[in-house]
Amino acid sequence: MRRFSQRSSLVTLSEINITPLLDLAFVLLIIFVITTPLLEQGLNLKLPAGGKADRPIERRDVRTVEVSPQGVLMLERKRLSLDQVEAALVRDFRANPNLVVYLRADENSRWKDVEAVIDRCQRNGITRLSPRTEPPKRQ
Repeated sequence: MRRFSQRSSLVTLSEINITPLLDLAFVLLIIFVITTPLLEQGLNLKLPAGGKADRPIERRDVRTVEVSPQGVLMLERKRLSLDQVEAALVRDFRANPNLVVYLRADENSRWKDVEAVIDRCQRNGITRLSPRTEPPKRQ
């Protein structure tokens, strides 16, 4: 009988105790829940009151200008020169003062081509420009 009891004392448990692992997981979850809103907050600013609420942009108010790496300009999928793009945007802006210009430029475009479009828009009072980008790819 004594031999049997010695044998049972040498047997080890082959199960893993997951209680400390669960405790760690819950602590990390709580840390992330608390710190995430703090990371998303920028500067603590008190913005001035006044102005009008932004109204949603309608599709008819948008014109898209694209700039290729070679300097080719396209307005609404039509290849045009810089002067033609300017004339078309000015005509559309006079007809619709809510005009928004989306500026899509290839990442390898020359800065002078992009800047020329921005400059022509600003000279003619078109100040609602929106550079368009691709969202970063998730890894």
